[in-house]
Amino acid sequence: MAFDKNTEEFLEKLLVTPSPTGFEKAGQQVWIDYLTPIADVIETDAYGSAAARIEVGPDAITVMLEAHCDEIGMIVQYVDESGFVYINRVGGSDPGIARARKVFIHSRDGIVSGIIGNTAIHLQERDNNKLPKWSDLFIDIGASNREEALGMIRVGDPITLAEQFEYLSDELISGRALDNRLGGFVIARVIDILRVRRSELKVNVIALNAVQEEVGGFGARMMAYRYDPDVAIVTDVTHSTDTPGINHKQHGLVKLGKGPVINHGGANHPMVLAHFEDVAEKTGIELQREASGSRTGTDTDSIFYQKKGIPSGLVSLPLRYMHSPVEMASLSDVVQLTDFLAEAVLAIRRDQSFSLFG
Repeated sequence: MAFDKNTEEFLEKLLVTPSPTGFEKAGQQVWIDYLTPIADVIETDAYGSAAARIEVGPDAITVMLEAHCDEIGMIVQYVDESGFVYINRVGGSDPGIARARKVFIHSRDGIVSGIIGNTAIHLQERDNNKLPKWSDLFIDIGASNREEALGMIRVGDPITLAEQFEYLSDELISGRALDNRLGGFVIARVIDILRVRRSELKVNVIALNAVQEEVGGFGARMMAYRYDPDVAIVTDVTHSTDTPGINHKQHGLVKLGKGPVINHGGANHPMVLAHFEDVAEKTGIELQREASGSRTGTDTDSIFYQKKGIPSGLVSLPLRYMHSPVEMASLSDVVQLTDFLAEAVLAIRRDQSFSLFG
């Protein structure tokens, strides 16, 4: 799946730039730099959420496209007398896959590399195969004692896994934190498409790349309250459940490479979903489906109830191996999601209402 050189460079830079929850500035700067020559206005808030706007006029409704920019990670919790660094999680990080991983500690003076310790199999006790707790895990940064370690890092420094993304084929990419920087890439690309097709655009558009989704959706709450859009379209990743060992009766069936996924139930507004269905039918874009009995587990849950209520809908990107160092996504799904969101925005009328009762 070929992108032009500028788009490909943006994608790669966005994916490799660390953006752990609470420390998203570097990743947001990549996003802002890409959109500054494209959008009419770029705005940020105190905690680092960023928004790119295209404005058609005060008499038109406002549509907000939203993704989150933060990635799961870890944080320095404690340094012992021998210089080993103990850690805690940030977001939904999994301690069961953390051992023997190379990590980057992002200190004030730059990156400090380390290894999450793993006792050699020859030396393990019989019960050592049980899943570790975060308090069991430590990072070896090669320090001889606590004083030396604290000369390199400090308590509170964020940590990311060292794995970077790679192309597995022309179609598939893998790496850490595709969740949800691919969403940020998609909404940025939608803004670029809308700029090119501006003569067809009938509504004001805000693309919001929000911070702190992984710990509660706080960035989306702040900015949705600030902007109070007439409708919100959220994009995040969802579980691609087409690998062995997943119970489809419990988790549904979503396939990698088969297109974007719309979510029914929860915060998803019926009129927004009806709009998605209409756009899909008119454009021939195939949609997959999933259901939420209550929460969607995305920023949709943080947006829809703000102020007087914001009609919201979630459109997701299939992702295998979520919250792991080897997340996998299909670039054809990325392209289809981008095209669908652009068409969904272009199809909204200047004065369209998403109220259930008109």
